Amino acid sequence: MKYHLKQCVWEITLACCFSCRYCGSAGGRARENELTTEECFIVADQLRDLGCRRVSMIGGEVFMRRDWKGIVSRLIENGIVVNIITNGFLFTDALLADLKSLGIESVAVSLDGPKEVHDRYRQDGSYERALRAIRALHCAGIPVSVISTLNAENAKQLPELYETLKDSGIFAWQLQACSPMGNAANGGVDIAFDPREVITFVREYMKKAPFMMGVADNIGYFTPEEGSIRGNMSGKAYFSGCRAGLSVIGIDSVGNVRGCESMYDERFNEGNLRERSLREIWEDENAFAYNRKFDKSMLTGACASCELGGWCAGGCRSYNFFVHGKLYEAPRCARAMGEKKQ
Repeated sequence: MKYHLKQCVWEITLACCFSCRYCGSAGGRARENELTTEECFIVADQLRDLGCRRVSMIGGEVFMRRDWKGIVSRLIENGIVVNIITNGFLFTDALLADLKSLGIESVAVSLDGPKEVHDRYRQDGSYERALRAIRALHCAGIPVSVISTLNAENAKQLPELYETLKDSGIFAWQLQACSPMGNAANGGVDIAFDPREVITFVREYMKKAPFMMGVADNIGYFTPEEGSIRGNMSGKAYFSGCRAGLSVIGIDSVGNVRGCESMYDERFNEGNLRERSLREIWEDENAFAYNRKFDKSMLTGACASCELGGWCAGGCRSYNFFVHGKLYEAPRCARAMGEKKQ
């Protein structure tokens, strides 16, 4: 079977102006041997040659890499759509002008709750700076969305955060579960929350929200609301299993390639772009075996007996691994939790 690469999440630097308590990559300082500008251009060309359609650029903080504009330009020149995920702290008029001139598809700003909560997990003053960035992007005509990382505390404050966002001009709001990797594995963050409550919140609020709402791939699965809670209200947007290594890849700032950039562990590295081309890695018949060679018999726990196990494939590989080390068993499946309650 031939796999078609559609999307890449590319961490172009680990440098960041924050050191958030639940940063999965433990960002802060740039790595000593991060890819050079020229090497990044080669990666951009290799993504084009494999037919990649979209790149989500992340850090660290993307804008702390001085050549970020050149890398984005190369991707866009290659016909690849680019969006950027940021903490919103470094926004200036000049930065907004750059984003607009480059033709970025969209910018996603991290916002995790009311001021007190957001600043405590990230940095004092970061909440107001993020809101200013959101307003500035919207006023500049640059599509802007919000990503919220949920834990035991802020998952209960979603209605309050909605009131902040409803008139902000964003086009989408994504809710994702905090995964215990990087700083979150050591920062004393309680990641446990009831996914059913988050799903109920999305179901109730998406009908009136002036923007799209949805949950990420590490929240679910297959409750009655499934077809409409992933940013698409069609009723047909069903989770179809982890796409890592099937249509998605992650690249880190030193050129390591893995199926998903959230699989932030060297055990999931499939190769390095300084040693092998992206095509060689992608087309290696032994690469990304955890998904490409998946069989329903690999499912464990409640997933093994679930009638939808073959379709769901056990949920998000990264979240599963970092929560309890079992790739093929969703630790907080909303469907399974609902069945237990009954």
